[in-house]
Amino acid sequence: MPMKSVSAAALLAALALPAFADDVLRTPVPDARPVMLAALQATDGQAHGVLTGEMADAITKRFGATSPIYIDVTTENRYAQAGCSRLKVTFWQDGVLLPGALSPRRQTMDFGINYCLDGRPPQSLK
Repeated sequence: MPMKSVSAAALLAALALPAFADDVLRTPVPDARPVMLAALQATDGQAHGVLTGEMADAITKRFGATSPIYIDVTTENRYAQAGCSRLKVTFWQDGVLLPGALSPRRQTMDFGINYCLDGRPPQSLK
């Protein structure tokens, strides 16, 4: 019986660890904000995550996707205001079957955002 407890504890600990996709370390996150904040603080201006939670599960199930929803954030421009940058945020997922599509494929959504460590946009874009 103690062996089952150890195995369950080991499984729970493993689920809490960062995941790998495309040889990139990805942190499980409930939304993009933690990945955006990590990119703002990273010396190379990049951060990577994997979306978790009920919404991520529902989207994956709805489209019969073959992978989790991944998040990549890169810094396009650092502003003079400390902790503020223009970020490119990419969500992507493999094996997505859209309505009317003949076969599943990678689906990607990109957007840009001016963002600061305090969660607000920068006061100036210089």
